[in-house]
Amino acid sequence: MPIKLPSDLPAFSVLKNEGVMVMDETDAARQDIRPLRIALLNLMPKKIQTENQFARLIGSTPLQIDLHLIRMSEHQTRNTAAEHMENFYRPFQEAKHEKFDGLIITGAPIEHLPFEQVTYWDELREVMDWTQTNVHSTFGVCWGGMAMINHFHGVQKHILPAKAFGCFRHTNLAPTSPYLNGFSDDCVIPVSRWTEMLQSEISAAPGLTTLLASDQVGPCLVEDPAHRALYIFNHFEYDSDTLKQEYDRDVADGTPVNVPDNYYPGNDPAQKPLNRWRSHAHLLYGNWLNQIYQTTHYDISQIGS
Repeated sequence: MPIKLPSDLPAFSVLKNEGVMVMDETDAARQDIRPLRIALLNLMPKKIQTENQFARLIGSTPLQIDLHLIRMSEHQTRNTAAEHMENFYRPFQEAKHEKFDGLIITGAPIEHLPFEQVTYWDELREVMDWTQTNVHSTFGVCWGGMAMINHFHGVQKHILPAKAFGCFRHTNLAPTSPYLNGFSDDCVIPVSRWTEMLQSEISAAPGLTTLLASDQVGPCLVEDPAHRALYIFNHFEYDSDTLKQEYDRDVADGTPVNVPDNYYPGNDPAQKPLNRWRSHAHLLYGNWLNQIYQTTHYDISQIGS
């Protein structure tokens, strides 16, 4: 089954050309099923790139997905055209009276700031509390996951002495978890962050279970059943060249940066990087959507009850 997107959203043509099943409102209305309502709270500066990445993953399952794009109400992006934001995004304050089967909270390039110094932190705390009454399952990604685990459990993020940057092998710590159905014993995941969460502090918080972790870059995927949430601190959603774009940007800006670990063949930036995480990325997000489908209310008004 396809993902339902506005036909003029850039992701529509991008995904259709890649062979991902997409449909517009007219085609979706012909199917007598209830689509899963999934919201994307997009905190990344490159909105369109991030839309494409997540829509690609959640649009590759047998379920019909109705994707809603949400932004913080007061924060204005400087990296995406105002017309795009006006046409496709709603501020959270306009969407907060609705119910959603799932919500993805993306990362944001603000990890150097303490949480309380982020300009939209108060509204994001409202969003996270709102998920407990209006969202069946929430997926916090990178900084978004760190913000959620801090808000609900007080787990702190810690500044790294050097950027964790590259593709790192992670161990499957919970092979029987429905979220890791079909996963290998280990997998490679792109990492790009200046902060980390400590496993000792996660273990000290009641009810949290770490599902994926790396000896090199620490815990990655954490389940929080009490809050119907998953937190992932790394980037399964990245395109093949996303780390390259970040590396080239930093080199051009004169920012000291290491070549991304285990990314380019022979660690040579002149070589084309290989994508070794795509299959596990689709597995994880497909498993998340399947769990939502299996457990959410058919009457969406009952979510949160």
